[in-house]
Amino acid sequence: MAAIHPLPRQWLLTDARNDARLEEAVARLPAGSAVVFRHYHLDAAARRARFDAIAAVARASGHALILSGEAATARAWGADGIYGPAARLGSPDGGMLRIATAHDAGEIAAAERAGAAAIMLSPVFPTRSHPGGPALGIGGFRALAAITAIPVVALGGMTAERARMLDWPRWAAIDGLS
Repeated sequence: MAAIHPLPRQWLLTDARNDARLEEAVARLPAGSAVVFRHYHLDAAARRARFDAIAAVARASGHALILSGEAATARAWGADGIYGPAARLGSPDGGMLRIATAHDAGEIAAAERAGAAAIMLSPVFPTRSHPGGPALGIGGFRALAAITAIPVVALGGMTAERARMLDWPRWAAIDGLS
């Protein structure tokens, strides 16, 4: 698989709660966006079948498709990359895009050591995924994003309006893009 250049600006993360409208949401993304397939709620066979269905729409729409999971599974399924904690990314190989999740400076440092292509830093704003949980806020997000040279993708409570307010080049959402 070829490396993804340029790095997508918009990222849609899949989830049980956006599954019913997922194909439509993927098709609406601007060309050159990315879809991070999570769907942790499905058993292995159902997850693979759902991945294949979303892959067809993502490919037809010109989007990168990233699997939350192990690198070997991502390669076997034909994903463009993997997503998850830095420790799970494995070594850079085969041109796969490696997206690390991070919530603090320690996890950003781990992503740097792992050679991640990008970091999804969250949560910027309060989220439905973690109701009542702490959010970084704009200042906290910017301060953490400033400590790395790796491209940072803003995640957590993001919508198009909040992305404009944050004035950040890359952002991701579950509900905000569904």
